[in-house]
Formats: sequence, C-alpha cells, structure tokens
Amino acid sequence: MEPTTLLPIGLGLIVIGAAMGIGKFATAAAESIARQPEAADKITGAINLPLFLLEGVAILAEVFAFLMLVL
Repeated sequence: MEPTTLLPIGLGLIVIGAAMGIGKFATAAAESIARQPEAADKITGAINLPLFLLEGVAILAEVFAFLMLVL
C-alpha cells in the first residue's frame, strides 16, 4: 500500500482526536460555569491553556505526518 493513500486517513484521525479532546474540554468548562457562574472568569482562564496546547499538538501532528510523507 502506498503511503500517500494512508496519509488522508492519518490526518483525519488527528483531526477527529483533536476535536474530541477540545469538545470534552469545552463541555466540562460549560458545565462548570453553569454550576458556578461567579467563577466563570477563573474557569475560562484555566481552560484556555490546555485548549491551546491541544490545538498545537494537533497541528504539529499534521506537520509530522506530511514530513513523513516527504522524507
């Protein structure tokens, strides 16, 4: 099997995994804010860093997948 045929599958799995992780974080943040609206600023601040890191890891994974195809 050619590596070029598996690349779209790998990229799709990367995107699906990142979307599921971001969705779980966003769901937990929304539920926490619904329970304690006065702590919304603290919850939002605490959830931003993991969301940004998760998105960065997904972007790096896509770059590495393309690099594996090229190299």
